[in-house]
Amino acid sequence: MLKPSCLLLAGLMACSTAHAQVFQRELGDFDLKLGTTPSRSMAQGLVKPSAAGSFHGGLDLSHDSGLYVGQYAPSMGITPGKNLEIDSYAGFKQPFDQNLGYEIGMIHYSYPKVETLDSQELFGGLSLLGSRFGAAFSNDPDKQNSTLFADLGGNQPFGIGISMKYTTHQLNSPVSVDGGYVSSFNDWSVKLSRPFMGIDLDLIYSDSNLSGSDCSAYSGRNSQCDGLVTLKAERAFY
Repeated sequence: MLKPSCLLLAGLMACSTAHAQVFQRELGDFDLKLGTTPSRSMAQGLVKPSAAGSFHGGLDLSHDSGLYVGQYAPSMGITPGKNLEIDSYAGFKQPFDQNLGYEIGMIHYSYPKVETLDSQELFGGLSLLGSRFGAAFSNDPDKQNSTLFADLGGNQPFGIGISMKYTTHQLNSPVSVDGGYVSSFNDWSVKLSRPFMGIDLDLIYSDSNLSGSDCSAYSGRNSQCDGLVTLKAERAFY
């Protein structure tokens, strides 16, 4: 995998690219991509998305055989409150035909500038008629996570994309709460997406099976323990 300095350079190159978010070039049997948006549906955010900072980007190198490697930084750690995160990944992606394919791989999450242990994630998925269905298992420093994901991109009523995610978290050490302990919990989210006048609009509902004082044990993928509705609008300027 590439060193952080190389990734930073690639990210800055991607951020300075005008009129496009992905720069692509063929190198023999290889395909190289530099960009400010993830190039992989599974390997960069489909299973474990991260909040992007103001500066983010990475590179992706794939072979005609289906093998690929890459790095992506959801945050360069430049803006206040954001830490440098580097996601290194490798995998294999192959279509059976135009309507069916599969993908397997692994991601390594690292945070070079903070004292946070690295984590790993194994993932696999199927693409069927334009929709994607995936599963992943990750080993974080404090828990293990098992995730199921569905992106119904092949069927978008009124142009609205629908994706759903369900995760089970098993804590390494039970957390003391009022009236007992929490050793595991589940959380889930549903996202509706639609482009509008060059703006990507997302409506997200997230929740978990914890409530009240039990939420002190929550450390899942959602932004908070209780039910939450989020409206997100994002526009790319390059």
